Amino acid sequence: MSKKDRLIYLPLGGAGEIGMNCYVYGYGPADRERLIVVDLGVTFPDMETSPGVDLILPDVSWLRENAERIEAIFITHAHEDHVGALGWLWPDLKAPVYARRFTAAIATLKMEELGRPLDVIREVAPRPASVKAGPFTVQFVPVSHSIPESSALVIDSPAGRIVHTGDFKLDGTPIVGEPFNPHLWHEIAREGDGVKVLTCDSTNVFSPRPGRSEATLTAPLTDLILGQKGMVVATTFASNVARLKTLAEAGRAAGRSVCLLGRAMRRMVKTAAETGVLKDFPPLITPEEALSLPRSEVMLLVTGSQGERRAASAALSRGKYLGLELKEGDLFLFSSKTIPGNERGVIRVMNALSEIGVVVVDDNDGLYHVSGHANRPDLEAVHDLMAPRILLPMHGEHRHLREHCRIAAAKGLGWELATNGTMVDLTGEAPSVVEMIEAGRIYLDGTVMIGAMDGVVRDRIRMAMNGHVLVTVLLDEEDRPVGDAWVETMGLAERTSGGRPLAEAVEGELNAYLDIAAEDVLAEDDKLEEALKRIVRKAVMEEAGKKPEVTVVTSRLVAE
Repeated sequence: MSKKDRLIYLPLGGAGEIGMNCYVYGYGPADRERLIVVDLGVTFPDMETSPGVDLILPDVSWLRENAERIEAIFITHAHEDHVGALGWLWPDLKAPVYARRFTAAIATLKMEELGRPLDVIREVAPRPASVKAGPFTVQFVPVSHSIPESSALVIDSPAGRIVHTGDFKLDGTPIVGEPFNPHLWHEIAREGDGVKVLTCDSTNVFSPRPGRSEATLTAPLTDLILGQKGMVVATTFASNVARLKTLAEAGRAAGRSVCLLGRAMRRMVKTAAETGVLKDFPPLITPEEALSLPRSEVMLLVTGSQGERRAASAALSRGKYLGLELKEGDLFLFSSKTIPGNERGVIRVMNALSEIGVVVVDDNDGLYHVSGHANRPDLEAVHDLMAPRILLPMHGEHRHLREHCRIAAAKGLGWELATNGTMVDLTGEAPSVVEMIEAGRIYLDGTVMIGAMDGVVRDRIRMAMNGHVLVTVLLDEEDRPVGDAWVETMGLAERTSGGRPLAEAVEGELNAYLDIAAEDVLAEDDKLEEALKRIVRKAVMEEAGKKPEVTVVTSRLVAE
């Protein structure tokens, strides 16, 4: 290792938030390091801060500017917040993509949907197999999580070993996928000079009790279903194949036929079966077959655990879905945890179901759901097992990262609270921040990528909050008004607080101004537009208490 070389870590997503994971490691001379990227995920919009947006992706401008330095992209698992941005962002990076079999299959689908090349996806076996990527040697280490074939990464560099945990939990009986193997992790920790850096999941750092195994859900779920006389419906994350199997087996044990509803759920089960990670899944029936059976003999597994408006759960709460409908006395189980920010959507679905007379059951303090992330005691057990010299918390909001750093400090470990855009030098015995990189967000708006700061969504929010006024003015060849200005309003009350038509009141103010406007204002579109906008906003504020967005269309007659 040259004295001029350094080992760096740079999160571009996932550090300071839960979702949109994207992490960069580099080794080499400063500003010329060879780079690897770990995960390319998305997060999801909400109506308050990003109305109309389809997906939110990490801003990879820094990576795009340094694309020739990227050796490889590694995907730890197939959750959307780790692989969802791959197809959209790969053209900026153009590096080979490494993943285990199931994750590679999902990544291939992401690339195929957008017409990207598929030969860049490289399927990798777990440790002891390894990938050489420039100065790095990377191994995939099986961990248990809420999706099959999740992996941590062992990243060896000339400056020391990094263990990037990815999302994980300590589960010895995960139903689907590999159990957590402490002997394997002990081996990793004891090889060579040990672990220099542990980059660690922080999601459940505030959960004080040890995590529970997926296998503990089978008995209570079966008991719940056995006690029902009507139709039973359960929803969970579409990617949680182990939970789907647990639910389906509980349904079959209760004497019910099981039907999957929702494209994402069917695709996950199909891919898991095709790649060999899902075996002995209970037989399924079609929606048409479900319609022909008594309600007491049917169980539906449906998408929409987070209240998504277009998912099967929401559709059932509004009426029929593929001919199936819920009735009074049926049971609807949420076998999932509501992600912060999704509460309104979930409660909306729950209330709609309640109005039908459906019995709604949530996770009941963990009775019908277990987390896919390590709780605080489990995190501390991994700290002790790996014995890193430096801890870098990731995958968490700022409060999660700070608490994780506090735990590290109490154990005498080196640590750094590195949020998105913080470049950390890991070369020495203690981490140090060396640079701050612009790390924002990119919005997928329909089929177009826009910057979060471009103003498009800001204008959309302003129109939603304050309405919109369109003003049309016609001027003759001598810059004199022809007729009156006319106004159209959207998202505003039709009448003023005094009962007068709002458009008429605004037109009156505009026409009064146009009668006395200075010649230089009438002659220049920019000056006229600014003056008319000011008048409209003032008039609407006085008449309706709103300050709307205003568009002015000025048309000028031209002499022939």
